Amino acid sequence: MPKAFPLEFRRDVVAVARKNEAPIARVAKGFGISESCLQRWLKLADIEEGNRPGVTQADAAELREAKKRIRLLEQENEILRRAAAYLSQSSPPKMMFPLVLELAVDRKIPVAVTCRVLGFSKQAYFVWRRNPVLSRDWDNAHLINAALAIHGDEPGFGYRFIADEIEAESGIPASERRVWRLCSQQRIWSHFSKKRGLNRKAGPPVHDDLVQRDFTAQRANQLWLTDITEHWTDEGKLYLCAIKDLWSNRIIGYSIDSRMTAELAVAAVRNAVALRDVDGTILHSDRGSQFQSRKFVELLRQEGITGSMGRVGACGDNAAMESFFALLQNNVLDKKKWRTRQELRLAMVTWIERTYHRRRRQRGLGRLTPIEFEIINSQAAHAA
Repeated sequence: MPKAFPLEFRRDVVAVARKNEAPIARVAKGFGISESCLQRWLKLADIEEGNRPGVTQADAAELREAKKRIRLLEQENEILRRAAAYLSQSSPPKMMFPLVLELAVDRKIPVAVTCRVLGFSKQAYFVWRRNPVLSRDWDNAHLINAALAIHGDEPGFGYRFIADEIEAESGIPASERRVWRLCSQQRIWSHFSKKRGLNRKAGPPVHDDLVQRDFTAQRANQLWLTDITEHWTDEGKLYLCAIKDLWSNRIIGYSIDSRMTAELAVAAVRNAVALRDVDGTILHSDRGSQFQSRKFVELLRQEGITGSMGRVGACGDNAAMESFFALLQNNVLDKKKWRTRQELRLAMVTWIERTYHRRRRQRGLGRLTPIEFEIINSQAAHAA
């Protein structure tokens, strides 16, 4: 079953079709979709804008959220009712964890909901279920007491000296890393520690450089490249985050926004994954903060994508992606002065989908366009 087109792509196609610069059939063919599909997108867009009767996506989402909230309120009411009865026993219980288990088994109420209503974390509940008292917590308590005693005697000692003293005096084996973590949690710091200030040096990369400037791929979805470019309009800057499949040089996912945040890179990856199957895929980028953000790294982990990162200030480590942006700069961005972000957005989308993908032949692909290269090689693979 073919995957659905990303919402951002559909909006851009509808906007191009509404300009009435070409017939619907030609616009649909230029973007690689059927005419009936484009007609349906236009109908849905009219419903969303109130130009045609129908249920909008916002109304449908609001109804789903209302049903979800009603179900949640019913669960919360049941939790409070059972908790009142549970605490009104002749001998009040010492903990509420058994009630959480009872509600999960009898009423199928999620543990997270019960813990939130009763005011404690679900992690604490699961720890209780495994073992009422963990041996590591017991050992950590002894280490903290020993660290407090040592620090009280020698306030100038940092975690390294404290770790040495604990092993020498108490005989408790503990690594420096463990002592550092416990001292940080308890705010046990040396009186001579350096003040935390501005550090302008780049931090360590979240991924190793798995590409090493070897920009070759033997199959589809083997190596993806990504980067972010920007351009001025009269309304302000517009940012484009694009993802290119190095096998066919096709832009398989992109996102355009007026702000360069981590969500811009996350949206581009989601759009790419929506159209492509991840199969041992490596995603290579530079050391931008968007690609080192927790949201971006977590998304790669969830989708099974292996991250890769070049060095700071080394454009050659992502040269194949920079070459695409150079083409975009010469063919679109620098052609004229752009008045609005929407005008520039439609120009970039049209050039990528209509010209770069379907008209611009590349010698590296055997004088084929990216779309032709993928179709021919996919058919050959199926025939083999």
